[in-house]
Amino acid sequence: MFGKIAGLPAHVLLVHVVVVLVPLTALAAVACVVWPALRRRIGVLLPILALVALVAVPLTTQAGEWLEHRVPETAALHAHTRLGDSLLPWAGGLFLMCAVIWLVHRLPASPLADGRTVSGGGTMLRVVLIVLTVVLAAGSVTQTYRIGDSGARAAWQGRFASNAAPHGDRDD
Repeated sequence: MFGKIAGLPAHVLLVHVVVVLVPLTALAAVACVVWPALRRRIGVLLPILALVALVAVPLTTQAGEWLEHRVPETAALHAHTRLGDSLLPWAGGLFLMCAVIWLVHRLPASPLADGRTVSGGGTMLRVVLIVLTVVLAAGSVTQTYRIGDSGARAAWQGRFASNAAPHGDRDD
């Protein structure tokens, strides 16, 4: 689908969207599930942010597959592409959790509806939401880091000098 953007491989540009939005979504999800005032302020923006992050993942993966066929095959590249395919389930789970967080606090019939006092089943539901959100947030951020690290190694390992090369009159 995406090959190039402004003459550059789309993957190297789109990856920045994923690297920023997935951890931002994870942080926002955890903050919203434990902090009701923030959840009310952010509102529907939480699942929208999660949806944008979710959509960015397969777009970035597709752009990466395009790029993969245009660079030399290495073990590091293979490791990166294998890891890259593992982020979509985490991003999907994070999106679903963000939608649930928003809905469960928005629906009038919910024991966690904004404005209600949390008790009984509401307390257990709140604990379950917090635990699931933290697990999905930690997993998605960890996978994003692992994929990014493997991508950086595939792209840069052994491809730069340890010492700076002279470039004439430069002010460093």
